[in-house]
Amino acid sequence: MWYAIEGRDGAGVLDRRAASRGAHLARLQLLRDEGRLLVAGPCPAVDADDPGPAGFSGSIVIARFDSLEDARAWADADPYVAAGVYASVEVRPFRKVLP
Repeated sequence: MWYAIEGRDGAGVLDRRAASRGAHLARLQLLRDEGRLLVAGPCPAVDADDPGPAGFSGSIVIARFDSLEDARAWADADPYVAAGVYASVEVRPFRKVLP
């Protein structure tokens, strides 16, 4: 089943986000290589492709896992969690309809 994982950035974490980005992306690339990633990306804090110093409000990942517990465990092990980038993480089932 697909699961939506939404991490919400804390305040003033842009430097921590940049420092842990490589490890965060490596995990996403592994999901992609396994054919389990539907979409992933950050949410700019302002209405711009490059938010500059405004940073990001969080990130969204939609990926396939065997269970909600597996999706939560994967999300909890994210480098952004370990680095204190995310103030909160929500994991919920997702049903793809389109395209």
